[in-house]
Amino acid sequence: MNNFIFNTTKSIICEPGVCKTLGDIVKKHMGERVFVVTDPGLVDLGLIDPAIDSLKEAGVTFDIFKDVVADPPAHVVEEACEKARALNIDGVIGFGGGSSMDVAKLVALMVGSDEKLDDIYGVNMVKGKRLPLIQVPTTAGTGSEVTPISIITVGATEKKGVVAPELLPDIALLDAELTLGLPAKITAATGVDAMVHAIEAYTSTSANNNPISKVLATQALRLLGENIMTVVKDPTNKEARSQMLLGSTLAGQAFANSPVAAVHALAYPLGGIYHIPHGLSNALVLPHVMAFNAPNCQDAYAELAPFIFPELQNETDKAVRVDKLVSMIAQLSKDLGLETTLREMDIKEDALATLASEAMKQTRLLVNNPREVDEKAALEIYKQAF
Repeated sequence: MNNFIFNTTKSIICEPGVCKTLGDIVKKHMGERVFVVTDPGLVDLGLIDPAIDSLKEAGVTFDIFKDVVADPPAHVVEEACEKARALNIDGVIGFGGGSSMDVAKLVALMVGSDEKLDDIYGVNMVKGKRLPLIQVPTTAGTGSEVTPISIITVGATEKKGVVAPELLPDIALLDAELTLGLPAKITAATGVDAMVHAIEAYTSTSANNNPISKVLATQALRLLGENIMTVVKDPTNKEARSQMLLGSTLAGQAFANSPVAAVHALAYPLGGIYHIPHGLSNALVLPHVMAFNAPNCQDAYAELAPFIFPELQNETDKAVRVDKLVSMIAQLSKDLGLETTLREMDIKEDALATLASEAMKQTRLLVNNPREVDEKAALEIYKQAF
């Protein structure tokens, strides 16, 4: 067994309706003045209202930054930090999907340590300490509430990451009631995103791939596989929503310590250039990356297959089991109502070479892939996805 380090969020509270007690949690763990980072959609839908009411009832002073957008650009982070610094805050609350939680991490860090964003891109470049941080996910997908990673769009299209244990939140609140109103397509795409996290964590070639991450990945896939179709077809099923949210968190813990690989590397240009939501970007390339990787990780894929699709337990031939797994993953996206080809996203075939070139910039991720992906291989994978 290799040596490894496993870090995760200090406290995870999994309870439907727990956001109605957010004020008491904040007063106990943060202080009297907090900065809430979210997006305009959640504010307009009223999903944030129970949490805000709880802050008011507890006498917590707060300010809401609601300008987070998908694939948040660096200037949004800077704007949020500027507002937070002026308020002399005691802590930060990230409320929303991965974008809001990623921005919240950086606000807590940059306000707490006075570090500059340009100085902390990469792995373990953080020097200072952050302010107290609570994360409240409203989708079952990104796992950002338990990861030490924040992804930001730099320039027109490039994604850059800040990766450091200092970004791990103090508390994650898993409140399934917040996910009940999610549209089916968002539910499906974020659910597949969580599955990708678990699959890539399990098969990562990172030196820090470890038994804890592997166990978390398998349990995540069991929960996600059992419930993803249910939550798409029956969006008010609170038990299934809770299982999805927990599965997403377990997958987040897994890949936070055993990093993701080529699926994410090839998905990032789709988000950066074409603004395709991250979960859908992952879903579009997932089966094709798995087919490419299969010769190098047949045993691992064969082990994972029954956790996602229990009927594959009866297939004893590993090669056949893996082939079925890849085809069933592709079919799952169709059954969930997701687009499954790049052409459906209005991407032209002559753009594939640019995508392949951009994917090569994601060296932090590609190094973890079980099979080497060069630009030629990336182009072929995009062609298969086209």
